[in-house]
Amino acid sequence: MRAFLVVMDSVGIGGAPDAAAFFNDGLPDTGANTLLHIAEACARGAAEEGRSGPLHLPVLDGLGLGRAAELACGTCPPALGRGAGGLWGAATEVSNGKDTPSGHWELAGLPVPREWHYFPDRQPAFPADLTRRVADLAGTGGTLANCHGSGTVMLDRFGQEHIETGWPICYTSADSVFQIAAHEEAFGLDRLLDLCEAIAPVLHEMRVGRVIARPFLGAPGNFRRTGNRHDYAVRPPGPILTTWVKTAGGKVHAVGKIGDIFSMMNIDSLHKGDDATLMQHLGTLMDEAGDGSLTFANFVEFDSLYGHRRDVSGYARALEWFDAELGKLLPRLHEGDLFLITADHGNDPSWHGTDHTRERVPVLIAGRGAGSVGQVGFADVAASIAAHLGVASTGPGRSFL
Repeated sequence: MRAFLVVMDSVGIGGAPDAAAFFNDGLPDTGANTLLHIAEACARGAAEEGRSGPLHLPVLDGLGLGRAAELACGTCPPALGRGAGGLWGAATEVSNGKDTPSGHWELAGLPVPREWHYFPDRQPAFPADLTRRVADLAGTGGTLANCHGSGTVMLDRFGQEHIETGWPICYTSADSVFQIAAHEEAFGLDRLLDLCEAIAPVLHEMRVGRVIARPFLGAPGNFRRTGNRHDYAVRPPGPILTTWVKTAGGKVHAVGKIGDIFSMMNIDSLHKGDDATLMQHLGTLMDEAGDGSLTFANFVEFDSLYGHRRDVSGYARALEWFDAELGKLLPRLHEGDLFLITADHGNDPSWHGTDHTRERVPVLIAGRGAGSVGQVGFADVAASIAAHLGVASTGPGRSFL
C-alpha cells in the first residue's frame, strides 16, 4: 500500500468563493478559471501553436476532471465531462494566499497560520537596508530591478546590465517571494546559491515565504533560465503529511520542488529536473517505492513556463503532454496504491496581469474506486492520504475516502 500525491502546479478550476479578495494587476480574481478558459480557447481555435483543436485530456477526464471543474464553478469545460472512472471532487483553500507555500502546506495538512509579507507593487519595491544587505553579501556596488515583474521580462530588461556590472537582479511578484537572478557564468552559480542562502534568514524573519535563486545563461537577446533554480523556503512551523508518514516508519520521496517548499522536512530522497525528467523519476518510484511510502511530486512548468507568461497554447500543450504521460503511469500502480492528482492554486493564462489566480483545484484519485467526494478542503487531501496509509494525522483535515 503506497500513496502518490501529484500537484499540477497552477491548474485551477475556478469557483473560489473568496476570489474577489485577491488581485491581479489591480483587478480582482473574480471569474478567473485556468482550465475553463484554456479549454474554451482550444474549442474556438485560439490555441493552435504547437497543437490543434479541442483540449484533449482523455486520461484526466476519465478520472473525472470535467466533472470536478463543473462542481467547482458550475460550468463544464468544452470537450470534457465525459468520464468519471476515479474518485473526483474540488478542493477549496482557506489559507490567505494564492502562492506555492500556502497551497502546498495546506495540501500537506497545515493551513498557513500567519500572514505572509508581500512587497508593494512600486519601484523601489524593497527597503533600502535589504538591498544594501544583498549587495554587501554579493560584494557588489548595488542591485538591479528592485520591482515586481515576470522573470523572463527581468532578464530582457536587466540581463545585459547585470553582465556589465555584476550586480544581481532582485525582483518579486504578487507572491511572498524575493527572487535573485544571476548569470551562471558571468556571476557564478555557486556564488548565486551562497548569496540566496545567506540572505534567506533575513527574508524569513520578515515573514517572506521564499527566496528563489534564478540562474540563467545566454547572451543579450537570448537569455534563458537554467534548471538550477533553488528555493529557500520558510520551514513549516508544525507537523505535516511528510512528518506523519515518517513517524509511522514510511519513506517519503520528493519529486520536483517539493524538497525546496518543505525545506526537506522529513524527506528521504529528492528527485529534480525539468518536467520531462520528473515524469521519468515518478515512473521509477512507481516501480520501486516501498510499501507504506509517500511520493510527493510537483510539476511546475504549467505555472512557470505558461501561466506566468500568459501562453494559452503552451499551457494546453503541457496539459495534453501530462495527460498522455499519465496514461503510461497509471497501469504501473500496484494493488492497494492510491494516486491523487491536484493543484496548489490557479494561474489563468487568459487573465490580466502575470500572477497566480485564486481558484479551487481538482482532486482526482485512481486506485480507490469511482464517484464524487464533493467539495473538500485542501487539508482534507493530507488527511485522506494519511487514512489510506493507515498513519495518524494531526491536522484539521478530514478524510474523504
